[in-house]
Amino acid sequence: MKTTETSAPLPADAGSGASVTKAGPPVKERPARDAGEGRVLNAFSHGILVIWAIMVVLPLLWAVMTSFKDDGSIFGSPWSLPDTLHFDNWSRAWTEADMSDYFLNTVLVVGGSLFGTLALGSMAAYVLARFDFPGNRFVYYLFIGGMSFPIMLALVPLFYVVNNMGLLNTIHGLILVYIAYSLPFTVFFLTAFFRTLPTSVAEAAFVDGASHSRTFFQIMLPMAKPGLISVGIFNFLGQWNQYMLPTVLNTDPDKRVLTQGLVQLAVSQGYKGDWSGLFAGLVMAMLPVLAAYIVFQRQVVQGLTAGALK
Repeated sequence: MKTTETSAPLPADAGSGASVTKAGPPVKERPARDAGEGRVLNAFSHGILVIWAIMVVLPLLWAVMTSFKDDGSIFGSPWSLPDTLHFDNWSRAWTEADMSDYFLNTVLVVGGSLFGTLALGSMAAYVLARFDFPGNRFVYYLFIGGMSFPIMLALVPLFYVVNNMGLLNTIHGLILVYIAYSLPFTVFFLTAFFRTLPTSVAEAAFVDGASHSRTFFQIMLPMAKPGLISVGIFNFLGQWNQYMLPTVLNTDPDKRVLTQGLVQLAVSQGYKGDWSGLFAGLVMAMLPVLAAYIVFQRQVVQGLTAGALK
């Protein structure tokens, strides 16, 4: 009796020893040209930054270099280094051109207006950011509208208002005008910053019995230090370089600010200008601004990016 053996059919590739894999979706390889385009874009952006840095740094270095030259060297060889350092240019600009008085007036005006702007602006921004009350958005949009109002349109009525208040040609009158001029941007900036701060800290202070004023000054205001420094630097730059407002509201020669003093120095000798003294005074006006930014540059960057990082 014969028996027959049956076996299951083998796959077609079973005898070949090849492995069978399931076919999946095709893998898209990143083309090499994308990496090349990224390198080109990176090189282009760095090139633009280098060009921008050269355009900013070279005029500053040239002004500093020229402030140590005499008038003949300024016109004879404007791009060469000074043969000797004429420090008398600085002393002449500081004493004979009354730059010391202009500098002191500017420090008083900018210091008082900066303190008032940050104090009033931070309190107004904290209320607008943390409390809901009827008219909250209306008040906020009024400050926003103040940013879009051209100061040129307000010069004539502002002159009569300041004159009627008896504040014309006074240091404190100029301080009040600077504060009003800087408040809209300060409130706009700090309102957005206060909204990024955690509310749990303020709620814990209220639970512990702290008042609203104590919570603001001892807890929330120190937390807003990066934002205060950032907006303070912006206001400092704008107020230190302000020329139009003091020209209209401050015509007293003894109370002129630094920008008015530089113009006076430029035209003081008619057709024979003291160019070396003028450049020395120009560098004197630039140094406080550069020093403030160099000292607080890290805080400025922190304040500008705090809203994105939180």
